[in-house]
Amino acid sequence: MAANTGSSKIEISEPLKMTRTRTIPNSNKPLAPPAEPSEKEKERRAAADKKQKALDITEHLFPVEEIAARHGVHIDLHKAANSKGLDSAVAAQRLIENGPNVLAPPKQISPFMKFFHCLTSLFNLLLILAGILNYILLGVDPAGNKVNTYLGAILIIVAFLNAAIEFYQAQKSAAVLQSFLNLMPAKCYVQRDGKSIQIPAADLVLGDVVFARMGDKLPADVMIFACTDMKVDNSSLTGETDPQDRAIVNDMKNPLEARNLCFNGSLVVNGEGYGLVIRTGDNTVLGQIAGLTASEDSGKSPLSKEIDDFVKIIATIAITTAIIFFLIGYFAVYRYKSSGISSTLNFAIGIFVAWVPEGLPATVTMLLTIAAKRMANQNVLVKDLTGVETLGAITLLATDKTGTLTRNQMTVTNIWSSLNMYSAFRSAANAGNPFDASSSGIPEVLSIAALCSRAKFDRTDVPIAERVVLGDATESGLTRFAAANIGNFDEMSDMYPKVFEVPFNSDNKWAMTIHNKEHANGKYTLLIKGAPERILRLCSTILINNEVLPLTPEHSKAYDEMYALMASKGHRVLAFAQMLLPRDQYPDDIVFDKEKKNYPTTNLCFVGLVSLEDPPKHGVREAIGRCRSAGIRVMMAIGRKINLVLSDTKEMVAKHRGCSVDEVGDDEYNAIVIHGEQIDSLSEADWDLIFSKNEIIFARTSPKHKLQIVKRAQAMGHIVGVTGDGVNDSPALKKADLGIAMNISGSDVSKEAAAMILLDDNFASTVRGIEEGRLIFTNLKKSIQYTITHSMPEVIPNLLYVIASIPLPISAMLILVIDLGFELLISLTFAWDPPESSTGLMKLPPRKPVTSASIERKRRLATRALPPVYDTESGEEVKPSWFTTFKHDFNALFTGVYWRERFEPTEDEVLVDASLLSWAYLEVGIIETIGGLVTFFVVFYHNNIQSMTPYEAVEAQKAGLFNVDGSDEAKILAQAQSSFYLAIMIMQLFNMFACKCRYRLPFGKYMFTNPRNFIGMICGIALGFFIVYTPGVEVVFGTSRDTEFLPLLIPIAFGCFIIFYASLRTLLLRKFRPTTLNDEIIGLNMFPTVRSTQSKTIQPNV
Repeated sequence: MAANTGSSKIEISEPLKMTRTRTIPNSNKPLAPPAEPSEKEKERRAAADKKQKALDITEHLFPVEEIAARHGVHIDLHKAANSKGLDSAVAAQRLIENGPNVLAPPKQISPFMKFFHCLTSLFNLLLILAGILNYILLGVDPAGNKVNTYLGAILIIVAFLNAAIEFYQAQKSAAVLQSFLNLMPAKCYVQRDGKSIQIPAADLVLGDVVFARMGDKLPADVMIFACTDMKVDNSSLTGETDPQDRAIVNDMKNPLEARNLCFNGSLVVNGEGYGLVIRTGDNTVLGQIAGLTASEDSGKSPLSKEIDDFVKIIATIAITTAIIFFLIGYFAVYRYKSSGISSTLNFAIGIFVAWVPEGLPATVTMLLTIAAKRMANQNVLVKDLTGVETLGAITLLATDKTGTLTRNQMTVTNIWSSLNMYSAFRSAANAGNPFDASSSGIPEVLSIAALCSRAKFDRTDVPIAERVVLGDATESGLTRFAAANIGNFDEMSDMYPKVFEVPFNSDNKWAMTIHNKEHANGKYTLLIKGAPERILRLCSTILINNEVLPLTPEHSKAYDEMYALMASKGHRVLAFAQMLLPRDQYPDDIVFDKEKKNYPTTNLCFVGLVSLEDPPKHGVREAIGRCRSAGIRVMMAIGRKINLVLSDTKEMVAKHRGCSVDEVGDDEYNAIVIHGEQIDSLSEADWDLIFSKNEIIFARTSPKHKLQIVKRAQAMGHIVGVTGDGVNDSPALKKADLGIAMNISGSDVSKEAAAMILLDDNFASTVRGIEEGRLIFTNLKKSIQYTITHSMPEVIPNLLYVIASIPLPISAMLILVIDLGFELLISLTFAWDPPESSTGLMKLPPRKPVTSASIERKRRLATRALPPVYDTESGEEVKPSWFTTFKHDFNALFTGVYWRERFEPTEDEVLVDASLLSWAYLEVGIIETIGGLVTFFVVFYHNNIQSMTPYEAVEAQKAGLFNVDGSDEAKILAQAQSSFYLAIMIMQLFNMFACKCRYRLPFGKYMFTNPRNFIGMICGIALGFFIVYTPGVEVVFGTSRDTEFLPLLIPIAFGCFIIFYASLRTLLLRKFRPTTLNDEIIGLNMFPTVRSTQSKTIQPNV
């Protein structure tokens, strides 16, 4: 063997092969037995089980001849290619009877209903109600409320525009999603009328004979009756990443584990086979899982619920205020006037409308739209706008490992040969010497990896990195590694042709090939790879420094240590061996034969060990650490138990202490591994224990189990995010508060079920999305706090106008201009506010943390919820009617326990909380009201027409002097109203800076980090002065061009006081209610890459 001196690759003149899966056995002790269910629960479970059993596949338990007879089809068990299959006429008739072999598409909502759903959100309904009430006012007093003709129309139009924006975003996301789905009609080969023909997969019927080979995707559920070295990838259905052997015999009862069944959507990764179609369309396993997905509903997002709660708060305040002041106005002011009822009704409706923040719905929708667009630029597609914030609110993130956390590409990591360990994968934690292709024993390892393999490249005319490997994951990883290090890899199969092969099987657990590769003593070379313990038994010698030496106990001990080290990292370990066949025993004209077994299986030469892993994607380890630092519990569902946890499990603690597992207390370990077969027997106490641990791994879980895990977590109050790419993940994706599917590797079913799609399949994008979700929640809160602060300067003057008979400080038209004018422009700029700290946002605990107190409260509330009702036939839960729910909720309002729990202190942070309402309505809102009224009355006293004291202004109002068009009083009122309008605008500019900061003082460079704030300010100021000082505009809005600038110094002074007050408030909150940040937590125990280690060394301590 000669080394290639021009590069790090070698030119081969020496060989070997493999295939093996190492599974670490389950050592977990079963958890406590489940609590005894009630009789009703037993009946419900029995009904559900009955339904489930009706869908079970049982054909694998019967002889294939019986199944063929059942479907009336001819098959040839001895030579499958001679099977006649179905007659075309019979197939056509069955297609008519049973329908095409396609999954029923998910129920689609018409565009009209989607728009109607957007329009009937509580916020939009409140706007529409306010618009209708304006028209009622117009009907009550047409002469005095002419402006309501426009006001009512504007409010209703705003509601429709808001719905249109949300509808457009949803339709746009749906269109993008549709472009990702696989719309190409699949085809397959079938035997019909004794001929092999290719037909669309949709035309398959029960009883068809299907032929599939490596690279094909199974078009239906089939029963195998003939195959050659066939392996299938069922990961999309079961999550099991290892290729599964298929055979015509079966000894397994579980259909998913049956060796003679292949399922719709599974990929053939090796060999070929013939099968009998036993399930099509929705009756396939794939269809059943898709049906399970369709029956789940994720419900409203946390943000949608909180916005609805805020609307209810606003509506309650508005209605209560309107009723109270209707009574006050009627009995104190209008009782003895002829138009008492109409005037009081006019006043009450005006108060109601004044409370409604007309621009806020559009602000919220636009902020979420901007955030969704920003997330799309980070390869995160959001199907539902509120999903933007939901990602930031999650408390538990359930993710699968393969393809999500890892690259889904087996990679050679370590090689042990000639008693030396070499690191083939560039990782800081991989022990061993740097890999060198010319080191002793390495050329033999590369040769075996290249030749003893069924994997091959799809093409050879492009660089290695751009080729696709056809074969199972393990052999693909070995082939890529060999090709990257052998200069003449593409010529090797021709240089050393394969003359004999024993494929890998579950009995031998090794694969062998014999090649025409000449050496000093003969023509043939035997190469073998497989399970290390099996290969070692076949060897009597070992290759060390290019010398063949007898295998001694010392060598075996070194082997044991290396094998244990590799396996402890969760790697898949293979052993390589070879034998240079001597010519005297194996002459050049020998014909090797499986039946005669005229090939050696003993006295082989051990070459070395190779470990492979599915390495984590770049940034995943750090991303998991950031999730945990953010207080988000990361829960993993994986195919096998591997070393992913940082903390010790119960078994690990027992091992370290040298005691039994029973002696370890539940508070002595922080990690837990649960296997799928344990889930059905878990009690309530077991679930509580599981979710109390910081690190949770569920191994070998079914779609039903994943769905159950999500429901259990939600029942404890968790806001659950689920990532997944397979069909088996789709029910959990649909049920979760936020389902996150993969675009590249994800199935169509999972993409349909999810609310968010990672366009680049990168888990790190999820963490960026979490940060973006937290940021948009913070910015939404700032924007709402800023926006509703101006409500008090609008409502209180209207109340004083009626109660104290002061001149009306601000007209309804100017209120609308505030809400939909400069306020909307400025509030939108909060969408671009950066975090107040570069790291603090992801070190804050979740805004709705799950604690023992919150779990107890959640369960206490659940006892007073409507009891679930189950269908006696299907066992499924039946949703209560709208009236039943309303009646239950209405009756609860009249119970003391409801109000005690309503005002019970919690650790939750909601979008609109008491602190925000206090700021807007009791603190800064009152300051702005006072500032505006002072400015208003100063203009009365200091103007260019005549001076009026507040008392004189009130008397003039009672006398009706301000209602005379063209009078001096009317002109003064126009100036005063213009000043009041500009005063609100000026004070709100200061309030914007006060609202920007939640944790820091409103000073310093952070105030200038968002240039759009200043663009919004400039546009808002320009709009405000345009309305007041532009000729002709004053006629529409009742403003005055003669308004002086000097009184505007008053709101500037009040604005400075707002900044001072905000600073004092922040300092007091820091002292008495300090914000605690989570500690830095490292990520997965996937062993740090060189990049992450190097980056960590240059990070300053903060």
